[in-house]
Amino acid sequence: MEEINLIAAVLIGIAVLLFLILKLRIHAFIALLIGSITVGLIAGLNAEEVIQTVKDGMGGTLGFVATVVGLGAMFSAILESSGGTKAIANFMISKFGIKNAPTAMVISGFLIAIPVFFDVAFIILVPMIYALQRKTKKSLLLYAIPLLAGLAITHAFIPPTPGPIAVANIIGAKLGWVILIGFIVGIPTAIVSGLFFGKYISKKIHVIAPEENTTIDETETSNVGLTFAIIAIPIFLILLNTFCSSDLINISNKTISNTIALIGHPFSALIITNIFAWYFFGIRKGFSKDDLFKITSKSLEPAGTIILLTGAGGVFKQVLTNTGAGELIATSLSNAGFPILVFAFISAAIVRIIQGSSTVAMITAAGLISPLITAANLSSPELACLVIAIASGASIFSHVNDSGFWLVGQYLGITEKETFKSWTVMTTLLAITGFISVLIINFFI
Repeated sequence: MEEINLIAAVLIGIAVLLFLILKLRIHAFIALLIGSITVGLIAGLNAEEVIQTVKDGMGGTLGFVATVVGLGAMFSAILESSGGTKAIANFMISKFGIKNAPTAMVISGFLIAIPVFFDVAFIILVPMIYALQRKTKKSLLLYAIPLLAGLAITHAFIPPTPGPIAVANIIGAKLGWVILIGFIVGIPTAIVSGLFFGKYISKKIHVIAPEENTTIDETETSNVGLTFAIIAIPIFLILLNTFCSSDLINISNKTISNTIALIGHPFSALIITNIFAWYFFGIRKGFSKDDLFKITSKSLEPAGTIILLTGAGGVFKQVLTNTGAGELIATSLSNAGFPILVFAFISAAIVRIIQGSSTVAMITAAGLISPLITAANLSSPELACLVIAIASGASIFSHVNDSGFWLVGQYLGITEKETFKSWTVMTTLLAITGFISVLIINFFI
């Protein structure tokens, strides 16, 4: 009887969450909290226990995520304001040439989305693909789909973007391994969903760029080496710490190991990166200290929403843990022989399709999966694979309930039907290819 109550509590809680978001249009932050409290009360927690669970879940999650997302948002804003994102795209086109511009776009998107949010990066680079279409007279989708694929893959798979950071924190995965697995999975995913599909769909749907007087600006390419170097700093430091703290490398000198552990932690790595960006992309480019203060302060406004959403996801996870619902799910899946990686992908995909937000889908799925981790006894690389499986599921089938669907359609100047045939299919290919790739990697780990 108790098991039935726990299962009913989880199902009702998720139903409440989706009802509040979809029907009542209540913000996902409040909806996640109400859904979590609903699960707790139905599962038998008293009022004091529910409130304490909310506090523990929120506090335990935000201690890490708030710091990383905040630092990442500041770096992103400075890089964007200095023209660093355009510098990368310009450089790629100059090296690959117009003929291979789709490849340049997918790589540019892949790199630029590391420090810059998906929608911001896309809007910044839209004039670039407009100019390419006008020059070649080919379909705009030939350049847009690779760019969107590169942006979407990095946004979903590779920290320090908020989604994988939140999931990694909730399920206890190490960011270094997530970065490594995310990069590996991202390569075939970008080729299939970006290059192959972009070439295919551009022959089916011919899209012309709007009549705007925008050209590719070649003046930003001079500092591209510095741009690449500063973007690489946090990734290099985090990966260095991951390898040095694993069994792969044995460092006997405590001073060296402690130094690497300090500078290789995401907190320190992003602080160092911000300092470099503040000077080289800010002061050296003629920005005043007041300008930089305003840029970084403004960047924290959208970051606040992501931070609070992630904290609410941590509350959902904590409720499942404290009520024992998570342990029950773990036992049921174990007895049924259901692979945890498959459950992670499917649960994220279902939430994504129903309510639209990939971030909410990732956080909800991570909350469901988190209680299963102890029973599964997964290694660090396996946990990283689990993060990417969730990210893949949360990327699938973007449609009318996703703001990205309308953003892409508006800027590309295509109809809803054409957006379904291009953008929606691309996100689905991205999700499936990413999941198949991570299944293969997990098999050999």
